[in-house]
Amino acid sequence: MPSPYTCLWVYRMHILFLFLDGVGLGADNAAINPFATATLPMLQGFTHGRRWLADVGTHATERALFIPTDAQLGVAGPPQSGSSQAVILTGQNVPQIIGEHYGPKPNAQTRDIIAHDNIFKQVRERGKTSALLDAYPPTLLASIARGKTLPSSIQQAAMNAGQTLFSKDDLIAKRALTPEWTGHAWHKHLKLTDTPLYTPYEAGQMLAKISRQHDFAFHSHWMTDYVGHRGPLSDGVELLETFDGVMAGLLDAWEDDEGLILMTSDHGNLEDIDNRHHTENRVPTLIIGAQKEAFAAGFDNLTDFYPRVLRALF
Repeated sequence: MPSPYTCLWVYRMHILFLFLDGVGLGADNAAINPFATATLPMLQGFTHGRRWLADVGTHATERALFIPTDAQLGVAGPPQSGSSQAVILTGQNVPQIIGEHYGPKPNAQTRDIIAHDNIFKQVRERGKTSALLDAYPPTLLASIARGKTLPSSIQQAAMNAGQTLFSKDDLIAKRALTPEWTGHAWHKHLKLTDTPLYTPYEAGQMLAKISRQHDFAFHSHWMTDYVGHRGPLSDGVELLETFDGVMAGLLDAWEDDEGLILMTSDHGNLEDIDNRHHTENRVPTLIIGAQKEAFAAGFDNLTDFYPRVLRALF
């Protein structure tokens, strides 16, 4: 009988990077921390049933490694999105280089660092494919094109590598997902009702499928940071439980030998709804796949992604 895993060999080794903006490891306080109260069977399965809190520690399971990760990088003050996202994408200690944590969007010096070198660009220059999997609504794409909206560090990196940001057409063609995974926000808030809708589980399945079209695929979710700044706590709980469902669908569709799933954040925020500002907490990192131990060797902070992604792919 053929092995049930024979299908693995149709997949090229690839990496799917899941980014959640503004998610840290905070206090065990159900009044301010969605992680202290949300029902998260999939996520807590990576940490032996423990909630993702400040004292959770490092965990190794059959499929995943969980590593609390330093986002502050020796620079005083709470990390910010512009510089911390650039750290993930370039491997450079950008806050140290520019002299501060800066955000939410990258300043000119950070944009220069990203333009010079980033993961998306390296992957393409070495003959493989990379893509930011987010679809963006027409109004945002038009605003970026006119120069009225400054791209995020993540968008900037993809564009510097030659990607045209994915649009509503890519979403409909199932080449991309919305930033909040399921598409419901586009229907509810943007009134773009001709676009796909998914359950969280279905969105996770789609992430696996779409990611296989690229050697390095990156999906960026920003609503966790938005809710961290504005609340309420119930919205944070809902977001985390949605992501738990996304991960359930993704892991059911993913074969560990086909590559790596990476998940991390740029700074803390959501874990302290009362604060409404970023925190200095460590952020959660997940490393999923057969090569997880090799990827994680010596891993401690956000600068460690860049060299390990390239080493895994090349």
